Amino acid sequence: MKRLLSGVLLGAFVAGMSSTALASDYTIGVSNTVQGNGWREEMVCAMKAQAKASGKVKSLNIAHRNTDAAGQLEDIRNLIEAGVDAIVVNPANPEGINSAIKEATDKGIVVVAVDQAVTEPSAYVLSNNQEEYAYLGAKWLFEEIGGKGSVVYMRGAAGAAADDDRDKGFKRALAEYPDVKVAHEVFTGWQQDQGKQQILDYIATGIPFDGVWTSGIDNVIVDAFVESDVPLVPIVGADNAGFVGQLNSVDGLVGAAVTNPGSVGGAGVTLAIQLLDGDKPDAQTVLVDPQLWENKTEEGKAQLAAAADPSLDPEWPVSIMIPGWTTYSKEDIIACKGPGE
Repeated sequence: MKRLLSGVLLGAFVAGMSSTALASDYTIGVSNTVQGNGWREEMVCAMKAQAKASGKVKSLNIAHRNTDAAGQLEDIRNLIEAGVDAIVVNPANPEGINSAIKEATDKGIVVVAVDQAVTEPSAYVLSNNQEEYAYLGAKWLFEEIGGKGSVVYMRGAAGAAADDDRDKGFKRALAEYPDVKVAHEVFTGWQQDQGKQQILDYIATGIPFDGVWTSGIDNVIVDAFVESDVPLVPIVGADNAGFVGQLNSVDGLVGAAVTNPGSVGGAGVTLAIQLLDGDKPDAQTVLVDPQLWENKTEEGKAQLAAAADPSLDPEWPVSIMIPGWTTYSKEDIIACKGPGE
């Protein structure tokens, strides 16, 4: 039914609309401490794409550099000083930035940690389930090598919460297979060049091993085997486009990809907006459960074939969206443009 609002009602209606518009005109800060890593670059692009797709974010204030917890403390305090409404942060470690997070939340700024947890209770956490990520891949690898033998354990960055959680998952699986031993353990720092050189160095020793578990530095590990002209062993990695493509195409490669979407950054922006809108989740921590895609079974091969996306950067996870949490398109995340850009 069409009716004209009275002058008083119309004024109230317009004022309400204006208030809603202003309330949704958010500025979100982003703090990330690793550059030059494809996973982190996808994470930042997902943040930009989701902020733009939401229609509720005026601008992003991004602190994106290689630094440690001390540098991240400085970055977060700069974001607080800039007057952001929320901060989405990938923390350098679980405790190192708690004081700045508390300063932010005391000022009414929403803080969401993505990818890795923080221990400051006023922050929300939206993360891939890192312990389960490692457990699924390690369990598959140990079964694949027959429940006995030795493996190379290629971790992420020392002191990072995600690496600590993955170590718990890896060791949980290891405890179930007492005849599997770790032949060699290294921290790759989640850097492609470093991880490749580490496996090349170990291959050169001639010490035999039966499999490799990687913390997402994976396609370059396969490259190292091929370039060294040595027999491939089973390899576990993440759902990075390069590794998924190799699992579909490299002769003799047996392996599994465990999903670890960088698009969790976009999900973190969604959660921050929901919190700013007054919509709180049931729990302070939200975990995204991983899946494992292997190339030994027909079902696994079909999953890998469906997931493959050669148009993506080899270091980008193919899981560029998270249903229920991201609303942008593939074109949006590849464009990597935030509001106003």
